[in-house]
Amino acid sequence: MVRNIKLALKLVLRDWRSGELTILMAALLIAVASSTAVSLLGDRLTRTMSLQAAEFLAADLVVAGHQEPPPVWRQQASAQGLRVSGTAEFSSVLIENDELLLVGVKAVEEGYPLRGALRTTLGEVTAATETHDIPNRGEAWVEQRVLTALGLNLGSEITVGEKPLRITRILTHEPDRRGDLYSLQPRVLMNRADVAETRVIQPGSHVHYYELFAGDEPALRAFKQWIKPQLHPGQRILDVHDDRPELGNALTRAERYLGLTSIAVVLISGVAIAMTARRYTERHYDMTAMLKCLGARERDVLGIYTALFLIVGLIASTLGCALGYLAQYGVVQLLRSLLPQTLASPGWLAVTFGAATGLLILFGFALPPILRLKRLAPLRVLRRDLEPLPSSAWLVFGLATLTLSALLWRYTSDWMMTISVLAIAGAAIALFSVIGLSMLSLGRLLVPYVSLSWRFGLQHLTRRPRLGVSQILAFAVTLVAMQVSVSVRTELLQEWKRQLPEDTPNHFALNLFDTDLPRFRETLSQEGIVSSDYYPIVRGRLTAVNGKDVFDIVHKDSRAEASINRELSLTWASNLPPGNRVVRGRWVDGSAPMSVSVEAELAKSLGIEPGDKLTFNIAGEELIANVVGTRSVRWDTMTPNFFMIFSPGSLDRYPHTWLTSFYVPPERKTALGHLAKAFPSMTVLEVDALLKQFQNILRQVTGAIEYVLLLALAAGFTVLFAAVRATLDERIYEDVLLRTMGASRRLLRNAQWVEFASLGFLAGILASAISEAIAWTLFSRVFDLAYRFHWEAWLATPALGALVVGLAGYLNTRSVVKNSPMRVLREL
Repeated sequence: MVRNIKLALKLVLRDWRSGELTILMAALLIAVASSTAVSLLGDRLTRTMSLQAAEFLAADLVVAGHQEPPPVWRQQASAQGLRVSGTAEFSSVLIENDELLLVGVKAVEEGYPLRGALRTTLGEVTAATETHDIPNRGEAWVEQRVLTALGLNLGSEITVGEKPLRITRILTHEPDRRGDLYSLQPRVLMNRADVAETRVIQPGSHVHYYELFAGDEPALRAFKQWIKPQLHPGQRILDVHDDRPELGNALTRAERYLGLTSIAVVLISGVAIAMTARRYTERHYDMTAMLKCLGARERDVLGIYTALFLIVGLIASTLGCALGYLAQYGVVQLLRSLLPQTLASPGWLAVTFGAATGLLILFGFALPPILRLKRLAPLRVLRRDLEPLPSSAWLVFGLATLTLSALLWRYTSDWMMTISVLAIAGAAIALFSVIGLSMLSLGRLLVPYVSLSWRFGLQHLTRRPRLGVSQILAFAVTLVAMQVSVSVRTELLQEWKRQLPEDTPNHFALNLFDTDLPRFRETLSQEGIVSSDYYPIVRGRLTAVNGKDVFDIVHKDSRAEASINRELSLTWASNLPPGNRVVRGRWVDGSAPMSVSVEAELAKSLGIEPGDKLTFNIAGEELIANVVGTRSVRWDTMTPNFFMIFSPGSLDRYPHTWLTSFYVPPERKTALGHLAKAFPSMTVLEVDALLKQFQNILRQVTGAIEYVLLLALAAGFTVLFAAVRATLDERIYEDVLLRTMGASRRLLRNAQWVEFASLGFLAGILASAISEAIAWTLFSRVFDLAYRFHWEAWLATPALGALVVGLAGYLNTRSVVKNSPMRVLREL
């Protein structure tokens, strides 16, 4: 073993001086550097976006419930180094100046919010500033609506229950403003230490308690595992994906895209390493045969080359990690003005994993050529035509598949994406191998009918069909990885633009009565404001499914648990709302009375199927409805959405109010004052701050995707160039012979362009077809996007493949044309 390692070290030094390791080292260096850079940048941006998204919860972790949390929770959190705060929210009626107003009271503790900041003002709303303070004892901060409705000013007093509080600031923004959009009231913020003196909260009172935690990710993860078994029915853990689906969906898609781009880089790198490793081992057939003649056994040959590749892998992986770290650091510094002000620090685990990734890619794709060397016959020293038997196809593809599967799972943690990409890519490669052979056969038929340069180029390409197909597929896989990254990025950005256009609704009008609707529509029309559809709201609670109590069906910590522990906003509609799509069954079109359509995720959580019967409690009265279908809901749009939509006429006899949303430009904010005066019972909910923060995060998500894509494309083009170089030895030798026999430089140059451009063109056609199949699966199964046919890629990818591969081949074979044949042969 020691002897083999020493010999491997000598071979590494010799091959490095002679340039034999240049291409292999370069391919591995590029692979590790690009993979590390993409992984590091993606990890930093993903963690930064998650931290910013946490501002919508005012914490990293929130536990919500109707019971006051036990003190042991805080003791355990403090012991694990977490910061803790809490809030209590309840409704109360204020009576001031002979006016009554139902408000939502939020009692907060010192330290709130743990993430983000409150915004308050002493005058104009436009002059609001951020603050990390909370109201002092005996003080309250209120929204402008409270002052307007009750005829109060700053410095006035309000009485919450039995506790008088002096108004010291106007509240304009809370980072964690949550809950049902249809029941939010004007907000009063007070110190939690004053709550007892209000005497509002009594046994049986309806109060929401939120326990807030913030800290390092490992501590949060450990605390989350500890607290889960402690939760009582009705208590649940909130995160941005459940509590803020409009952000959660965007972050999930961005994380999946960053993982997909990392997959693309790994795939590109694997292709290059496989091709360069094959070239390296082929150039060492003679030396291996000589070693066997001198007594080396098969296991000695395997040990020597395994040690050699391990040494090369460790050196290249270490250098690649350092280069990748510097690359992502350079990108961050270059784009500092476009990125978030505070960017998460680099994760050293990602750097360490980069080195492991390099070794895994190296041996996953290079082991089959190494195994061929041990089967090389010693007679090779006398017969140069002897080559070892090729490795088993199961071994070659099995190792590559296992390597890619491990890395896919590491980068995405998503088995759906892993299996989908591998299955489709494998099926497509098998299918298009046959198509590639057919293409080469067609090219062979064209040889007698084309010019001499075209004839030489096509003959080079078609003389060895299996080798030609393997090269076409190798280049196609590289182009597929690049094309899928581009197409998914384009669709994501277009989807986000469609999701939040310039006139996205930034206000909700709640508590409109039947008698208000005609006049409200007319008022909006006079103000030049366009609203969305109007939806009636009936408050009700789901109690049973097919006569079985929902509490016996629901799973703890599921999405459904939160829905059955509160009243739902029920509505009816004739037409399917925008952003909704029927998944199973049909829409409630009015043909079946007392029917209901259920949101698909809630239906899945409760096991609800079309044909089931749901029991609701509405105003103390029981109502049974038939499920006619389920539908998916786009929760990430700023428009009204519902878990339950009934058929028209099903809920007419129950008390209801109306809801709509509309967009008001900043310069038209005065119109809101006219609406408030004209409809005193109506509540206008402004979501400008929420919308602005959401749009800001989407811009940063978009920036992250753009920068990571650039890194992936740069790696793709560089590795593609190296992969072309790895296939040139035999071609250069044949071109030298032609040059010796009198072929002109122009003829050889044109033949090289024809050969490599044809390789790239055929690879581009296959890449377009494979990419289309993968894109269909990713859009429909992973990213939940509408699929469309990418006709422009079918035109651009073959042209790009012909240009890039043709240029790479031409640049790598210039020595044949420029230098003397003898010099070229000596350098081979």
